[in-house]
Amino acid sequence: MHSSDRSSGLVLDTVTIRLDGVPLLEIDCRILPGEVLTIMGESGSGKSSLLDFIAGFLRPDFTAEGRVILNGRDLTSRSAQDRHIGLMFQSPLLFPHMSVLQNLMFALPATCKRRQDRQDLAERALADVGLAGFGSRDPATLSGGQQTRVALMRTLLAEPEALLLDEPFSSLDRTRREEVRQLVFDLARKKGLPVLLVSHDEEDARAADGEVHRLGNGEAGNGCRTE
Repeated sequence: MHSSDRSSGLVLDTVTIRLDGVPLLEIDCRILPGEVLTIMGESGSGKSSLLDFIAGFLRPDFTAEGRVILNGRDLTSRSAQDRHIGLMFQSPLLFPHMSVLQNLMFALPATCKRRQDRQDLAERALADVGLAGFGSRDPATLSGGQQTRVALMRTLLAEPEALLLDEPFSSLDRTRREEVRQLVFDLARKKGLPVLLVSHDEEDARAADGEVHRLGNGEAGNGCRTE
């Protein structure tokens, strides 16, 4: 877990996202380790584009200014692969040609070389989210909530230093949504990850229990933590 000194956390330093030269949003903030910042807004307000910029693959029809700093490292000009940021989408996006266990093993860092060690870590991750014994399953046979849990553990096994959530709970029914949402936030806090959640759901924002930015008229609100 990272300490809460001034270099830790995810900093969005005077970030502006534009489409065809028109500003969509402006944001300047710091998300501390273990905290969740929720950004809310309607479709087209720039929420997902902000995540794309942070993760390092902003589409060419968008432009951005400002810096992304993670635990003291300026990521702005780095490749997506070198940013160490985990990203979860609305769809779990599990690899259909791999088993559940293979999906998890694929995410493990190359520093974990022995196959048995990789398998043990993947099996432990499944057990941590209540899916012990599911390793040999085809991802298509899992429920939506189970797929999202596997996607979460695949993201975390890659050892990210920050977590970006692009409405990953929106496809789940109400009961599963509450369960998986709490699991995601609990694990992120346990690992001390700064989390940026994009959502249009007020319940997501309440469950995140952190600062909330509401996008409108081309800019974010003023709730961001800067110190």
